[in-house]
Amino acid sequence: MSYVINNGPRPVAPATRERVLAAIKDLSYRPDRVAQAMASRRTDLIGMIVPDARQPFFAEMAHAVEQAAAERGKMVLVGNSDYRDEREVHYLRAFLGMRVSGLILVSQGMSERAASEIEAWDARVVLLHERPEAIDDVAVVTDDIGGAQLATRHLLEHGHPYVACLGGVENTPEVGDPVADHVEGWRRAMLESGRSVEGRLFQAPYNRYDAYKVALELLAGPDRPPAIFCATDDQAIGVLRAARELRIDVPGELAVAGFDDVKEAALTDPPLTTIASDRPAMARAAVDLVLDDAVRVTGSRRERLKQFPSALVIRRSCGCH
Repeated sequence: MSYVINNGPRPVAPATRERVLAAIKDLSYRPDRVAQAMASRRTDLIGMIVPDARQPFFAEMAHAVEQAAAERGKMVLVGNSDYRDEREVHYLRAFLGMRVSGLILVSQGMSERAASEIEAWDARVVLLHERPEAIDDVAVVTDDIGGAQLATRHLLEHGHPYVACLGGVENTPEVGDPVADHVEGWRRAMLESGRSVEGRLFQAPYNRYDAYKVALELLAGPDRPPAIFCATDDQAIGVLRAARELRIDVPGELAVAGFDDVKEAALTDPPLTTIASDRPAMARAAVDLVLDDAVRVTGSRRERLKQFPSALVIRRSCGCH
């Protein structure tokens, strides 16, 4: 019966399979997943930890991972770290204790505690969206620096004297974090064009409401920038709301671009120019890697880092028609 239910490991003759399936139906048999997990020391679950599933980017990424996992016959458990190390470690321990098949981790900056936890459990972990310097493990990322350069260059091509940047917060990791890479891409594009970055980088939380409050102060001040590149679309949506409240015309008086291409970016007024990545493909790659036994073998030639390109999505907020 187990060969029929598990579709292997040995083949079953068609006639025998039909008889087993008929018996399963008559007896209303349901496999005991707990017993299977105890026997194999692994469940059909994948754990996923994100900083905040309320933010559209992480919600859309988690949904893409769930769909990719379903294609492989797996289910996904999602935990929110709330950008806190202790919460990340809590979910690492909880999911690994449940004998998940593997973990897909969107870390806010891998702490030593989290890295030690992964090493202690010898866990299957795929880092998604960022690759913190604290751990050299299998990762699926996008070209964050290159994408930010694309957006900044595009704003500069509209003839603006400079582009300001709405970056991360004070404790944003300087290495391996996507927002830090977005800031670095902006910095490179500005310096390549001969513009100074001095005094043109502003800190802002990632969510739209707090970014809106930062933008209100920035746009109402005497040194209002002519263009702003935002490290996330949520920040850019906050900037657009602040500009509307202050009666600043976008893009006539202020050009805005974001990063992530969340679905709402096409519905803002005006629609938001932004940087997109192939989230479904990234999700499938992460699920494939976390279930790939060969990638864990020492000396394996399997690719451990998959980087997907970024693409500029041009809408009206930058000044294009």
